[in-house]
Amino acid sequence: MSVVLMADRRVAAIPVRECGEPLVDVRAHGGLRVDPRRQDAAGAFAHLRQGVLHRLLHAQSLLPGGLRLLYVEGYRPPALQRRYFEEYAGVLGRDNPEWPPARVREAASRYVSPPEMAPHGAGAAVDLTLVDADGHELDLGTRLNADPEESEGACYTAASNITPEARSHRTILAAALSEAGLVNYATEWWHWSWGDRYWALQTNNPTALYGPTDLGH
Repeated sequence: MSVVLMADRRVAAIPVRECGEPLVDVRAHGGLRVDPRRQDAAGAFAHLRQGVLHRLLHAQSLLPGGLRLLYVEGYRPPALQRRYFEEYAGVLGRDNPEWPPARVREAASRYVSPPEMAPHGAGAAVDLTLVDADGHELDLGTRLNADPEESEGACYTAASNITPEARSHRTILAAALSEAGLVNYATEWWHWSWGDRYWALQTNNPTALYGPTDLGH
């Protein structure tokens, strides 16, 4: 299966018709379990556009009994997104000195979105997983945020080198989130978005609803 990467020119070509919807703190709503592993001083990680949160809550209602979503990270300030991208691109460039800059950028975008395109920077994307009734994370094949090198590609949503149990859990997660209208970035089983450029491309919408935004706006 061909994977459209975030650095693809077709993603960049999607115009943004910013709807102005606010970022909201998912912790204030209380309907989702929020994991603190990506917590930052400003609490940016816990924010999403209102429409995305609404769809996550709907997705959670579709899960089999006892299962819940575990929210890990949503909004990511532009400077942080740029740092993540540049650090990972730097590692790839160092490990593959024969690669030209364009190839480094494309390879980096498998795992970290280019800052100007990043769904996280628009408050449109969320990284999440599943937990059972006791709050224990289910096995989805890799740790959340495992990169392609570390996981030997098992981070790809459709990866074959995972257990049947992990595959079943990914299927459950994908079924609920897809039904709620979110789209997955196929190189990261945990990354789902709605309203951003990537979502627009994948769903044949002519424009994105959300562009880069700042916390507090």
